[in-house]
Amino acid sequence: MERKKASDFPQELLDIFHEYVHGDIDRRTFLQRANKFAVGGLTTAALFEMLKPNFAWAQQVPKDDARIRTEAATVASPQGNGSIKGYLVRPAAAGAGGKYPAILVVHENRGLNPYIEDVARRLGTAGYMAFAPDGLTSVGGYPGDEEKGVQLFGTVDRPKMTEDFVAAATWLKSRPDATGKLGVVGFCFGGGIANTLAVRMPDLAAAVPFYGAAPAAADVPKIKAAVLAHHGELDTALAGRWPAYEEALKANNIPHEGYVYPKANHGFHNDTTPRYDEAAAKQAWQRTLDWFAKYVKA
Repeated sequence: MERKKASDFPQELLDIFHEYVHGDIDRRTFLQRANKFAVGGLTTAALFEMLKPNFAWAQQVPKDDARIRTEAATVASPQGNGSIKGYLVRPAAAGAGGKYPAILVVHENRGLNPYIEDVARRLGTAGYMAFAPDGLTSVGGYPGDEEKGVQLFGTVDRPKMTEDFVAAATWLKSRPDATGKLGVVGFCFGGGIANTLAVRMPDLAAAVPFYGAAPAAADVPKIKAAVLAHHGELDTALAGRWPAYEEALKANNIPHEGYVYPKANHGFHNDTTPRYDEAAAKQAWQRTLDWFAKYVKA
């Protein structure tokens, strides 16, 4: 299917899709509300197909890329869930006695899908050991279907899932092939978790939340990590909360930067849907790599 851009759709339709993606409405409601945009021979079903993820678009680094080694890994869960499954990526030279700076990669609200796995591989090619846990492990794991993933996500105990991410971060940082310096990058739900880990882990070196919920103002003084935040201008709810978060970071002398990308939607880094903004995504990713190079790799 030909890749569509956000500009190919009315913003109101993208906003309705945003509600669907976040589980606020079901597919039937989306189709009903999208009906007014089904013009010129287009059906609501065709609109849905154009908007939903196409993971072939997201593969920037092939699974068998010679620069990296990938494997499934498990982490003991502190919440009685048995273990947390995830995707571990290391530079190809890993295992030869070297140590690598580590990055935890936290998914959106549907589990460990191919897009997030590719983000982990991108970090592996940049010289990091990256681990992407699957927050849906306790309910069977990412089901291979985005809609089912969102539904399963709604059944997971959120506090327990948060503790699983803390455990995964601790496991990654303490691996014998890790340097002991840890960063975290997260998207949407994962952006909120990145901020949460910054609050919870005083030894976290850097946190990069992409369109993530800010922590409570009272928790900001606990942050020791360097924070880099990315938001889309059209994601008004989350972008509108950044100035207050920035002021709190500034007041507590926490190293930080934040960017609001013009005309970009929530999810602008996710290159599987039309919300993807290539210019904003590439700029944000380069800034992310520069941030990790400064605070995690150095």
